[in-house]
Amino acid sequence: MKLLRRALSGCLLLITAPAVGAAGIPASSTQCVLGLAQDWNSSRATLRLYERRGKDWRPAAAQWQARLGRDGLAWGLGLHPYAATGMEKREGDWRSPAGVFAIGGVWSRDPKVVRHPRIPFRRITPRDLWVEDSASPHYNRHLVLEHDPATPWERRQQMKQNDPAHLLKLFIAHNAPPNVVPGAGSSIFFHIWRANGGKPTAGCTTMDERHLRELIAAIDPGRRPVYVLLPMDEYRKRRSEWNLP
Repeated sequence: MKLLRRALSGCLLLITAPAVGAAGIPASSTQCVLGLAQDWNSSRATLRLYERRGKDWRPAAAQWQARLGRDGLAWGLGLHPYAATGMEKREGDWRSPAGVFAIGGVWSRDPKVVRHPRIPFRRITPRDLWVEDSASPHYNRHLVLEHDPATPWERRQQMKQNDPAHLLKLFIAHNAPPNVVPGAGSSIFFHIWRANGGKPTAGCTTMDERHLRELIAAIDPGRRPVYVLLPMDEYRKRRSEWNLP
């Protein structure tokens, strides 16, 4: 397998990498997408974009509906402190990662996506892979081949080409490079939902295409945006400690 690029030198994975502190949201992050689910087993959430000036978080958009993993949520690997109790996200568990995560770049087959001029963007081609094979040294990384996918392995890792739900994607930095843990879950994005929200996901957060485009247009890399996804009880418990909206 000959690679043209490996994760575009990492620049497309993360807009910026906020310093990880004891609290969930770094002080340098002033833009937050807050997702709240009813409980750990819920496959639905409400999303809202917030922006912070000084110490106060204020809504910056209307509330959006979203779908999550079919079996609910499990603790992911992101900017939040390690959770000593509760389920942990695993590859293939059909759960969305809970916690605080940096937001990364945009992948799309549409080159005219309205977005901030400094947000990393990659137009998806047949040579783009996202590795979900936990035995691979490239696990949870974006790769670009020098040739069209030729082997069964390459075709299995190929980013979806003709699936309307994957026309447009915004990266959620769960288990992201350089600290990738094999088997802890991969390929987590915001993308377009299926059946007008009638179907859950394998772990991603999905939403109406119009709302996803609104979200992408609003994301400002200079604000070091983060995504917070939690069940309501965990949100109430950690709101103050993690500096949540």
